[in-house]
Amino acid sequence: MSPGSIRTNPAGAAFAAALLFLVALNLRPALTTVGPLLPQIGAGEGIDEGTQGLLGALPLLAFGFASLLVPRLSARFGPERAVLFALLALGAGILVRSFTGHAGLWIGTVVLGAAIAIGNVVVPALVKREYPGSMVRATGIYSSCLALSAGIGAAIAVPIADATDWQRSLAVWAIPAFLVAGLWWPRARGSGRISEGSAKVAETTGSAAHRDPSDASERLDPSAPAHRLDPSVARAASQTVWRQPTAWVLTAYMGLQSTCFYVLITWLPTIEVAAGVPDHRTGLHMLAFQVVGVIAGLSIPRLMRRPDSQIAATIASSGATLVGTLGLLAMPSASLLWIMVAGLGTGSSLVVALSLISMRGRTHDEVTRLSGMAQSLGYLFAAAGPVAAGTLAESTGSWDATLVMVAALSATQLGVGVVAGRDRRPPVVRVA
Repeated sequence: MSPGSIRTNPAGAAFAAALLFLVALNLRPALTTVGPLLPQIGAGEGIDEGTQGLLGALPLLAFGFASLLVPRLSARFGPERAVLFALLALGAGILVRSFTGHAGLWIGTVVLGAAIAIGNVVVPALVKREYPGSMVRATGIYSSCLALSAGIGAAIAVPIADATDWQRSLAVWAIPAFLVAGLWWPRARGSGRISEGSAKVAETTGSAAHRDPSDASERLDPSAPAHRLDPSVARAASQTVWRQPTAWVLTAYMGLQSTCFYVLITWLPTIEVAAGVPDHRTGLHMLAFQVVGVIAGLSIPRLMRRPDSQIAATIASSGATLVGTLGLLAMPSASLLWIMVAGLGTGSSLVVALSLISMRGRTHDEVTRLSGMAQSLGYLFAAAGPVAAGTLAESTGSWDATLVMVAALSATQLGVGVVAGRDRRPPVVRVA
């Protein structure tokens, strides 16, 4: 099934939407199941807290390096085939991590991290291509799928491990990856490189940042008269994103919000266990962390409907993470409350980051390149977070230093978000 036929067939469009979001459901559980199981993994493999932090950071390192290559992979083989490869590699990496011993624990983690990196870059670009007139809303649904599956993975990790062992608790997530790969296969088989039609779609639709993102009436209409971008805008969009100040601001925002999220998702269960919370309850708390993230991810697009409200969205999302972290420091007895507040912040921050990337990109290709840069450098920066958190706890004998670090990062994210929320790019001018 080709992308073109999907757009002209309502049933095909619904099926395509479901597939995109099913792919998204596979991009986080392989990561979030590790945090609740770190005590068991550490005991079973004989690794200390600093090394456990490195295990939690390894997928982010894979994200960073693999994201640099994803735009070329997508351009050469097409985004649909790139997604298929990602799903198959994800399933294989999960199995290698689970069942091939100590070396496989690390090798499989690298493989699944690289596979998720492909999905992280390609799927948001596909969302922009398929939903040009309601991109922010679709991005919110995509991000909510990430958060929901992440929460479910964290919540059931310990119960499955108690019933079996930690290896099988990690391995179970290979099943949905292979199932969705089977569903995605017909779509990948019917596509090759990015077609000329897709390229024209990207060029003629321009940037959703200059339309009301909630207006579904502006979805792609194949019968509408063709337009092209103003030549000066088209030339600017084709230039390398590495020289664009906007791209660096977006990268900084992406890196800061990712660092806060992955430090919390990796270490919050351990922080709570150290405070006397039973380990099975920490999994439920992480589910709550992700569920409120889903709610926030679906709600934050309301603050991003107009360019002048995007700064408010960045402040609200970053501020919630900051308040939740400070609450954990000041009143740890109410940890569930503060975890949920922090979840509101991290869940909405991801939607804000991905939406800003899509809004600032003026063509489908530029969005892919912006996403590749922001996620590559952002995740490389974020990879230091879990390692630094574990090292701080080990050296100080307390998790307070880790929470102070997250608070400082979220405060910095708030400041960067104010800059990122200002759209300084010239409006997209389309001529007949």
